[in-house]
Amino acid sequence: MSYSLGLTLYTLGGGRSVLATPSWAARPRGRLVWLHVPQAGALGPLLALARRLVEEDGLPVLLTTSEAVADPPPGISIVPPPTDTMTQVEAFLTHWQPEIIIVSDGELRPALMHEAARRKLPVLMVNARIPRLPAGRNGWYPGLTRSSLARVQHCLVLDDQAARTFRKSGVAANRIEPAGRMEEQSAVLPYVESDRAALAQTLASRPIWLAASVPEAEEATVIAAHREALRLSHRLLLILLPQDPERGAALAESLEKQEGWSVVRRGTGNDPNAETEVYLPDDATEFGLWYRLAPVSFLGGSLLGTGCARNPLEPAALGSAILHGPVVGPHGAILDRLGSARAARKVGSGAELVQALGDLLSPDRAARQAQAAWDVASEGADVTLRIVTLIRNILEGEP
Repeated sequence: MSYSLGLTLYTLGGGRSVLATPSWAARPRGRLVWLHVPQAGALGPLLALARRLVEEDGLPVLLTTSEAVADPPPGISIVPPPTDTMTQVEAFLTHWQPEIIIVSDGELRPALMHEAARRKLPVLMVNARIPRLPAGRNGWYPGLTRSSLARVQHCLVLDDQAARTFRKSGVAANRIEPAGRMEEQSAVLPYVESDRAALAQTLASRPIWLAASVPEAEEATVIAAHREALRLSHRLLLILLPQDPERGAALAESLEKQEGWSVVRRGTGNDPNAETEVYLPDDATEFGLWYRLAPVSFLGGSLLGTGCARNPLEPAALGSAILHGPVVGPHGAILDRLGSARAARKVGSGAELVQALGDLLSPDRAARQAQAAWDVASEGADVTLRIVTLIRNILEGEP
């Protein structure tokens, strides 16, 4: 298959690097599906798709991403993507031999798409908004976007605007489907129901807020916010989880001496009572329990830290209204979606945290925001199912 002028210039711009001896693991047996995640923050939907393919269809999945993935699920091989040059793409495809390629977010990889067409490998695009070349490979390549998109069998785009963009870029209308956004990886955390029921009974009718994974630099801000909020609601309980669980003992002593508060540490075996103002869990593995108990959650690390330490979809999936600061870390895309849906509220200072907390002490307001958050966390399941169905049909040779 000959190169077009645009692909020739693109290939020359990428260099002619030769792979060293690959360090890839052995290819898993079976009909391998390759999923590619091109940018940070886009991993969740593809992980959700990968899990479904493994669990429901028994298909092994190759997932390429530059993001670190802790504890990869069984059946999913996670490796960095190849550089989009002919040499590296050919070596990559020869080793892994996928039967179908799924690329997210509209990234065009012309060398990959050329080689996939030569090998008669179907390519699907999902969660796509606008076609674009890989980072660092921008330039003028005549006809390259149109010729690359011609290799794509099906484009599932986010909305009608994205559909128009892909049509203008040369994709036939019958290959474009405005499907909406895929579902995110499940963020529903486990919990022990007997613990929840006992604490819910003990804390019945008390207003509660949670400060999750709070770094030491933010502790004073959270404490000051609770101090002010207690003036609005004297029965308010703060569940405070420091980012370092070993801070619990020192925090309890400080809060008792300097604030005069009644503080209970979960690790002592005591439960909070009607007089408790701060509850300090010592176990960082029980977030599912605290999100279920607290109608309002502040995401620690987002005010004075390096970014939200917890995935915002965790409280969203469990019915807790979300407060966060301006430092979003790796969760910016999700927080933007939550913010657009009025499902999360951004605060820029301790004073704004107090104001937002005061607003959400109203059960009706907290419930509305929590419902909006749940809607965001649960959307997209039908889109992911549509993609799974397409993959099944293509692997079975159906149109």
